[in-house]
Amino acid sequence: MPSDKTKRAKIVAGNWKMNGTAAALAELSKLGAVLPLAPPRVVICPPAPLLFRATQAGSPFGIQIGAQDCHSENAGAFTGDISAEMIADTGATHVILGHSERRDAHHETDMEVRCKVERAWAAGLTAIVCIGETAQEREAANTLDIIGGQLAGSLPDGVTAENTVVAYEPIWAIGTGLVPSFDQIIEVHDFIRQRLTRRYGQATAQMIPLLYGGSVKPDNAAMIFQAENVDGALVGGASLKAVDFAPIIAALAAS
Repeated sequence: MPSDKTKRAKIVAGNWKMNGTAAALAELSKLGAVLPLAPPRVVICPPAPLLFRATQAGSPFGIQIGAQDCHSENAGAFTGDISAEMIADTGATHVILGHSERRDAHHETDMEVRCKVERAWAAGLTAIVCIGETAQEREAANTLDIIGGQLAGSLPDGVTAENTVVAYEPIWAIGTGLVPSFDQIIEVHDFIRQRLTRRYGQATAQMIPLLYGGSVKPDNAAMIFQAENVDGALVGGASLKAVDFAPIIAALAAS
């Protein structure tokens, strides 16, 4: 019998953060040219001004496009914000929500993230919901309590494998070059699966893709993807260049 891992979608998402102009979209065609014959789902999340052009650039290669955030309201007097409906109108299919940089710099709460998830669903977007602990929380042995609380607070009822992806990103590992041990990655991802099962039932929870993020590189991706409950990665800096991103995609395809 195949394991549940073999049934779940494999996903590699690239978060470009506040990097890139139109010229950077040439990386999508470079990436498309070297994708495996049976690639996982590849999602690129560029800055908002590039969303429409990115959907056009990625479409010939089956590369999907996502935004990095959305507002919790459909429209209104929210200068500088972007709604889920606007994102969907560009042709994008995904949106990252609850990233630690948003939770920290913009003081987003679990409830705010939950409201954004619901708005993303209403617009037909798949929400990539980020959770993760700080270095202080890890050192205090509070990791699982923090993860459990963020899951409970950030995810609405109605989660399915089609509308939600959960990304575990230990904050202390993002962009630092530090990576949890393989056993630590396994522990947290197994815990997330258990909590999802408790809330949504086994049939649903076993199909929700779980991603790992935090200094994912070509030289550690294959090891990370060996974990039973790791179904892909949310990648930061290494997603900006096809030459760095392609080996990570290939490692997931081969896992």
